[in-house]
Amino acid sequence: MKIYQQAVRLTARQRGFHLITSEVVRAVPQIAEIQTGICQVFIQHTSASLTVNENADPTVRKDFEMYFNKAVPENDPDYLHDDEGSDDMPAHLKAAMLGFSVMIPISNGRLALGTWQGIYLCEHRNHGGNRNLMITAWGE
Repeated sequence: MKIYQQAVRLTARQRGFHLITSEVVRAVPQIAEIQTGICQVFIQHTSASLTVNENADPTVRKDFEMYFNKAVPENDPDYLHDDEGSDDMPAHLKAAMLGFSVMIPISNGRLALGTWQGIYLCEHRNHGGNRNLMITAWGE
């Protein structure tokens, strides 16, 4: 079995949902050596998350942002944790809802994503800064 791991630092992005599939693939070119395996992408932050979803129509990413802003509003007076501003606790909640990692099968040296699927960085902070990923790919 082959195991590859790469730390990746993503440049800061504005708040929203951003496709990062190509950055993941570029970071671990050894995926091409794996015929059958798994790729895990893990984000090392508590106010941003990862998910897999629609990669073609950018309105989907805008709708995601709209939905999560309605579901988890800022400036809720019941939040106790607001040390870094009004987007602080909502960012943690959104990240917990979506999750901190995604796992994608590897088949014939490629990520086995569906035709319309891509990996999203979900930036939940107004000024989140650079984000760190740990990408691990393994298989035969």
